[in-house]
Amino acid sequence: MITIGATVFPVVDAHVHAFAPDLIRDRDDWLNRDFWFRQLYASPRSKLTTVEDLLVSMEASRVDHSVVCGFPWRDIDHCRAQNAYLAAACAPHPKRLSWLGICPMNQDGVAVAAEAFAAGAVGLGEFNADAQGFSFSNLNAFAPLAKLCVEHDRPILIHCSEPLGHDYPGKGTATPDRIASFAESFPELRMVGAHWGGGLPFYELMPEIRKTLQNVSYDSGATTYLYDPSVFRHVLNLVGPRKVLFGSDYPVLGQKRLVASLANLAWADDTEIAAILAGNAIRTYRLEFIS
Repeated sequence: MITIGATVFPVVDAHVHAFAPDLIRDRDDWLNRDFWFRQLYASPRSKLTTVEDLLVSMEASRVDHSVVCGFPWRDIDHCRAQNAYLAAACAPHPKRLSWLGICPMNQDGVAVAAEAFAAGAVGLGEFNADAQGFSFSNLNAFAPLAKLCVEHDRPILIHCSEPLGHDYPGKGTATPDRIASFAESFPELRMVGAHWGGGLPFYELMPEIRKTLQNVSYDSGATTYLYDPSVFRHVLNLVGPRKVLFGSDYPVLGQKRLVASLANLAWADDTEIAAILAGNAIRTYRLEFIS
């Protein structure tokens, strides 16, 4: 929990990453197994952390709960292995950790997603079109998986990309137009657009786009890597306080500095703070066990 003004607020980090210890140990081998993993982690400076490392960071950063995202593996067996690790590593810490399952974004992924939900996943993601080799326009391939998510009332987290700005490893091509078109095709599916939806909130000023995106929320993953901190205030003005989830994208960015910076943002009132720092994540991912 953190104190802002005279009020203490719980903090849920809705976008973090963790890997199994054996994968980190065999990092060089995994660089040859998956193209996207190589794009992100070929540099020795790119951090790989375990769930245990995450818990240490959370304690130092005063983060109460984290939602651990899956890596967008293309290989179905790699997806299953990641899900198994997160299920086992998060299970002993139900008050502190939840996790998202990962699977191929097609018919083959339905069984993997069902397994993940049965094992306790609170959603699916972080899906990435460039990493996993799917097209947002191939709606028939994704329809069965979308149906499963709607039936289980679980959201999906999608990596989103800014069409402008600097390039960086992992940026990709999931731009706002593609995300909006995808959301329009599956109006009952709840979605979270990572990294502020790649700028998608701006287009909610258009009434027809606002209607299309009524089940789409946005997380703040990698904010300081991409935007001026005032992005919080601007997006809240655009879409309202119920559609923004605090997320760090740990370990790409450290939790401690980001959480500390929250006290300096231009908040409207305590209700708004409570929603962004924890309430929206609790509602989006159905984290009922958090008091």
